[in-house]
Amino acid sequence: MRLSDQTIAFFGLGSMGYGMAATLIRAGATVFGFDVAPGPVGKLVGEGGHRAGVAQAGARADAAVIVVLNAAQLEAVLFGADGIAAHLRPGAVIIACPTIAPDQARALATRCEERGLHYLDAPISGGAAKAARGALSVMASGSAEAFAAAKPVLDTVAETVFDLGPEPGAGSAMKAINQMLAGVHIAAMAEAVTFGMTQGISAQKTLEVIPQCAGTSWMFENRAPHIVDGDYTPHSAVDIWPKDLGIVLEIARGAKFSAPLTAAALQQFLAASGSGLGREDDAAVAKVYARNAGLDLPGDD
Repeated sequence: MRLSDQTIAFFGLGSMGYGMAATLIRAGATVFGFDVAPGPVGKLVGEGGHRAGVAQAGARADAAVIVVLNAAQLEAVLFGADGIAAHLRPGAVIIACPTIAPDQARALATRCEERGLHYLDAPISGGAAKAARGALSVMASGSAEAFAAAKPVLDTVAETVFDLGPEPGAGSAMKAINQMLAGVHIAAMAEAVTFGMTQGISAQKTLEVIPQCAGTSWMFENRAPHIVDGDYTPHSAVDIWPKDLGIVLEIARGAKFSAPLTAAALQQFLAASGSGLGREDDAAVAKVYARNAGLDLPGDD
C-alpha cells in the first residue's frame, strides 16, 4: 500500500514525534495527531494533519505510531481507558518507538497480537533534526507481517531501518545498547570539556581540536557546541537520561551484568536533574562538573 493511501494515528508530538508526523503529512498520508498538550496538535492540524477522537481515528487507521516517553505511557495509549488498540481493525500495525525494556516490548506485542494487531518493536534514533527530514534510524523487530504493514511509514520517516529479527524485544535491546553509549558519551563529553577548562583550555578550543582527534564521538561533536554557545535549549533534555539509563541498568541487572560506566553516567544526570536542570538540554550535565570545580561556563554571568 502506498503511503498516500494510508491513514495513521500518531501519538506523541514532542520534538521527535512532531517531526515524524509532519514528514508523513508532507509525503501524503492522512495523519490524526494526539498529544497530552493541545498546542502541538493544533500546529499539526495547521500543517495538514487532522484532529479526531481515538475511536474515530482508530476505526480508520492502518497504523498507529506511538512516540511517547516510557512503557507506562505506551501501555496507556494502547490499552488505557481510551486506548487505541480497542478501536483498530485487525491487521493494523502498531509501530512502538519508546525506549522500553525488551520484556515489556514482548508483553505488549503479545497483547496486541491477541487482538489481531501487528506489533513492531521500533525504537528510533537520530534526534529532532533527522526526524524532521525523514532521516531517522529505526531498530526494529517483529513478524514479517508487521514489517510489511509498517513499511510505508518506515520508508518515509527513516533513512535506515535495521531488521533485528522476528521477535519483539530485539529492537528494544539494541536501543538499550545505543542509549548506554549515548548517555556515557554525553557525560564523558561534559567531563572532558570541563576538565580542559581546569587546565586553561577553553571549551571553544577543545571543540576545535578534539573532533580532529581519536577521542571524538558523535555526541561530543553534537553536544559540545551547546556548551560553547551557552545555549541549553532542550533538543534532548537532561531528564531523558535518568529514565533511559535506568532502563539500561534494569536490563543489565536482570542479566547479572555489571555496567559501571553506565551507573557513573546516570549519577551525573541525576545530579543535574536534582539541581533543577532536568528540562535543559542534556549538555547541561556539564554544569554539574563546572559547579563542583568552581568553573564558569560560557554564558555564565
